[in-house]
Amino acid sequence: MTERDINWSELSTSRLKTMIAAGRDVMECHRVLSATGDNIVGELIRTTGAFYEWTHYPQGDVYDRTSHAQFYYHAHPKDEQRDWNEHGHFHSFMRPRGMPESARPLQIEGFEIPKGPNEALSHLVAISMDQYGFAQRLFTTNRWVTGEVWYDAETVLSMLDNFIIDHAQPSWPVNRWVSGMIAFYRPQIEILVRQRDETVSAWAQAHPGSDVYEDRDLEVTSECTIRVEEQMRSIATELDNRR
Repeated sequence: MTERDINWSELSTSRLKTMIAAGRDVMECHRVLSATGDNIVGELIRTTGAFYEWTHYPQGDVYDRTSHAQFYYHAHPKDEQRDWNEHGHFHSFMRPRGMPESARPLQIEGFEIPKGPNEALSHLVAISMDQYGFAQRLFTTNRWVTGEVWYDAETVLSMLDNFIIDHAQPSWPVNRWVSGMIAFYRPQIEILVRQRDETVSAWAQAHPGSDVYEDRDLEVTSECTIRVEEQMRSIATELDNRR
């Protein structure tokens, strides 16, 4: 799936305007960082010294205590990466206090829901970054990958509107960029999260007797390539056609 696979005519004008505003935020963050030769990834890890595989950046993750949105960046060892020419990726989450009141995790056999009132977090989507600090791919993962609590697709999608990191630490441009990416790529994320559930269901049927959520052979559950400039052009063209 790419930007070209989205049926833009099905999206409301209000949704498109929200997306293009988020896209402008994303591009503005790139602009201000590139003015000093920096990029999104470099900005986040610049004060950490050596960059270590698997380590979360920043230490302790980024967490907004108002929205309860959370993210971190990390990288896998080269021999464990897919053929994506990836530097690393962002994982985005929502914690229970930021979820709709109706949100309930699935009761998965053998998995104990965390007891803390804000611990049953949900993974939303991951953003793969290339060697130059630009987003190249969105993807979702199986439960074991992030240790999340599993919510069904529609419940996960109900969390997206509240994802915003609205503070300046450790980097205002990076926080604004991650928040903007979630809104900018909303149609793709909706498709990916629904595909995630379809992939898990199909895998469970093909591997009876195994715990699908803990199966190390199932890691990435859906993915798509992205390009910010192409998405901006597609949205702008659709809005122009409606005038």
